[in-house]
Amino acid sequence: MSRDEMRRGFFGEYGGAFVPEALLPRLEELDRAFVEATADGEFEREYVRLLKEYVGRPSALTECANVSRHCGGGRLFLKREDLNHTGAHKINNALGQALLARRMGKKELIAETGAGMHGTATATVAALFGMKCTVYMGAVDVKRQAPNVARMKALGAEVVEVHDGLATLKEAVDAALTAYVEQPETFYLLGSAVGPHPFPTMVRRFQSVIGREAREQFLAREGRLPDYALACVGGGSNAIGLFSAFVDDASVKLVGVEPAGRGLHTGDHAATLVAGRPGLIHGFRSYVLADGAGEPLPVYSISAGLDYPGVGPEHAFLKDSGRASYVAVTDDEAVEAFRTLCRLEGIIPALESAHALAQALKMLPGLREDETLLVNLSGRGDKDLDQVLPLLGL
Repeated sequence: MSRDEMRRGFFGEYGGAFVPEALLPRLEELDRAFVEATADGEFEREYVRLLKEYVGRPSALTECANVSRHCGGGRLFLKREDLNHTGAHKINNALGQALLARRMGKKELIAETGAGMHGTATATVAALFGMKCTVYMGAVDVKRQAPNVARMKALGAEVVEVHDGLATLKEAVDAALTAYVEQPETFYLLGSAVGPHPFPTMVRRFQSVIGREAREQFLAREGRLPDYALACVGGGSNAIGLFSAFVDDASVKLVGVEPAGRGLHTGDHAATLVAGRPGLIHGFRSYVLADGAGEPLPVYSISAGLDYPGVGPEHAFLKDSGRASYVAVTDDEAVEAFRTLCRLEGIIPALESAHALAQALKMLPGLREDETLLVNLSGRGDKDLDQVLPLLGL
C-alpha cells in the first residue's frame, strides 16, 4: 500500500486517502477494524437486530397513487426512510459505525452535520452506547435547523457552531476533520459517502440496507424491478445506499438529483456532478465545484443537507461510466414538490428528499402507465417547516 494514497477504496480514478502522513495509520487501523467487523457474524447479527428492534426496519415501500393520478403517466413509489427512528436514513450508518467504534474501544464520537439529521443520529447512538458526542455544525445551519439542534442537545451531545467561511456543511466537515486529527482517542463518525478511504466504503456498506430492502419489497409487490431509481445527492449516502442494490441490473435506470439552488446560471447552487470537475476535497478525489486554483467554491442550496462542494467518489465513477445519470433541480421546484407530496399523500418530506421528488414529478408524465419510478424518501420534513411554510404562503 502506498503511503501517499490507499489503493484499496478507489472507484476508478476516484476515492483514495490524500491526507497528512500522520493520519494514515489511523485510517489504516479503521480500515482493518471495519474489514474484520463485517466478516464477523456476531457483529452483523447485532447490527441487523438493532436495525429491526431499534430503528424499526424494514422501512415501508409506499405507492403514491394520488400523485401518479395527478401527474399522469407512470407510477411513483417511495422508499420510506423518513419512518426510521430519528426520521432519516442517517441512523443506518450511525448505528453501524457506532458498533464499530465500540468494538475498537472508542468512547467518544465526533461528527459533522448540515441538516442536522446525521448529528441527531450520531447523538442518538452515542446515548445508546454510553459515549461522549461532539457534533460540528455550521452557524448558518444551526439557525435554520433549530429543531435538530435541540434534539442533539436533549440527547446529550455538545453542538459546536462553526463560523468559518460560509458556516455551512463544508466548514463543519473541515472542523470535524481537524478535531479528528488533533484528538487521536476519538472516532469520527462521518455521515456521508465522502472523505478519505475507508469512509466511503463504510458508509456504502451500512446504507446498502436501503437498496436491499427496496429491491426485495419491489419484487414481492410488483413481481419485477422498478424502471427508475432516484435519490437526492449531496455527499451521496442515501443515493448510494439505494443504487447499490441495482447497479448490476441494467434495466433499472439510476438517477441522482443535485441542488440547482437559484439556478445553475446564477452560480448559487451545489450541483457538483452536473457542473463540477475532478479534483481533491477533504482527503479524496472526486468531482468538485472549485475555482481555477482548485479551491472549493462557495455553494448554496435551500437544503442544508445538500450544500456541499464535493460528492462521494462512487457517484463520480457511476457518472463517468454512464451507469448513473445526474441532474439538478432548483429550490423552487423542490419546494413545489414538498407542497405536492404534503397535499396529495399526507407525507411531509425533507427538503433534501423533495429534490428527488421534484425530478420524479417531471418524469412521471412522460412515462407509460406500466412504468415505475422508485424514489428514496431519505428523511421527514418537520425539521424544515419553519423554513418552508413562509415560502408556501403559510
